[in-house]
Amino acid sequence: MKKLIAEFIGTFSLVLFGCGAAVVSGISTTGPSGIGLLGISFAFGLAVVAMAYAIGPISGCHINPAISIAMLAAGKMNVKDAAGYVVAQIAGAIAGAGVLYLIVSNQSGYEKLGDWALGSNGWVEGYRGNYNLTAAFIAEAVLTCLFLLVIFGTTSKEGNATTAGLAIGITLVLIHLVAIPITGTSVNPARSIGPAIFAGGKALSQLWLFLVAPVIGGLVAALIWKTLLESKEKSSY
Repeated sequence: MKKLIAEFIGTFSLVLFGCGAAVVSGISTTGPSGIGLLGISFAFGLAVVAMAYAIGPISGCHINPAISIAMLAAGKMNVKDAAGYVVAQIAGAIAGAGVLYLIVSNQSGYEKLGDWALGSNGWVEGYRGNYNLTAAFIAEAVLTCLFLLVIFGTTSKEGNATTAGLAIGITLVLIHLVAIPITGTSVNPARSIGPAIFAGGKALSQLWLFLVAPVIGGLVAALIWKTLLESKEKSSY
């Protein structure tokens, strides 16, 4: 139960900090253009770093169903634990998006949520860089695969456990720098589910891609790690 509570808190924090930075500070509150792409990227990455050191010793700080499913495929989790993690992560993301919605909806002049509100992920004309479905799917799958390879490597026996959280967080910053213009960056089904539930509309109709592509990317990473890169020593993740 402690692990599930930790995963709930960690995913809640990721959504609130990351999506909150995009929604509250991303456009106009800190200057003519807000914190911008770089600031939002660091918000997500630093949220992971903070949670890695806060709840990592308790649950491993997956805070991402793609990670838990990849760990299951790599033989580092059992089905029961992985299922519990995924449920806790989704619940935490929904709660985080709910708190963000309460904050945004109580702003002076608020009317209603627009398309892809609360930092929702999406693609196609009208969303950020106007990338199509193919570009969105490739970006999410490939970047999630690379993200998981970093996680597998830094948390392995040969990795440095004391700096693993920092390396993983920095990798997430890099991923956001590439993917924000394409999809808003998911690489995490829970992070996409939370905002989409409240935004509805196009965000909800396009949610399937952000459930499927990151999981596929994670499974490919697990396969690469198990067959090509892993030593016989157990990882610490």
